[in-house]
Amino acid sequence: MRAALLLVIAAACGTSAPKHTSVEAAGAAALVGTTPPAWRAERWMNSEPLELAALRGKVVLVRWWTAGCPFCSTTAPALRTFAENYGARGLTVIGMYHHKEATAFDPAVYEATAKQYGFTFPVAFDPDWGTLESWLKDKDGKEVTTGWTSITFLLDKQGVIRHVHPGGSYTKGQPGYAAMTASIERLLAE
Repeated sequence: MRAALLLVIAAACGTSAPKHTSVEAAGAAALVGTTPPAWRAERWMNSEPLELAALRGKVVLVRWWTAGCPFCSTTAPALRTFAENYGARGLTVIGMYHHKEATAFDPAVYEATAKQYGFTFPVAFDPDWGTLESWLKDKDGKEVTTGWTSITFLLDKQGVIRHVHPGGSYTKGQPGYAAMTASIERLLAE
């Protein structure tokens, strides 16, 4: 699955906001209503290691990101804004780093990129994309793809996925940003 995702990503790399296809939207929709398994994350920054189950009772936004990704750097301000504006109301933002480069994983690059993006919320490393791949399964356990790995999941207070941004970027003024904001506000009010 990773090889296919990398081919799609390579074809899509650019700096403009992505136009999600019906296939990408269908993949994202198939994930809504699922309860993802615990993550297998390492190298936590900005917090002690967190367990997904321990975050029940909070709305949780999990965004996969990496170094050198124009969509990740473009979306970083939105993640910071969500953490700042909604953290006190019960939103926990988690950045999940997934290494894509042909070179070996370098913790210094991960740490420097998180600092460059201004991430002060918890971030962790998803080794071998294990968590991402385990979260990309529908209710029947079938693998789902959105064509992206810079994907964002929004979980409700019970840990159920309620909104998925299929990948690419979202910034203030774009439909993806507005949809994420509305979903965050709705879930916090529940």
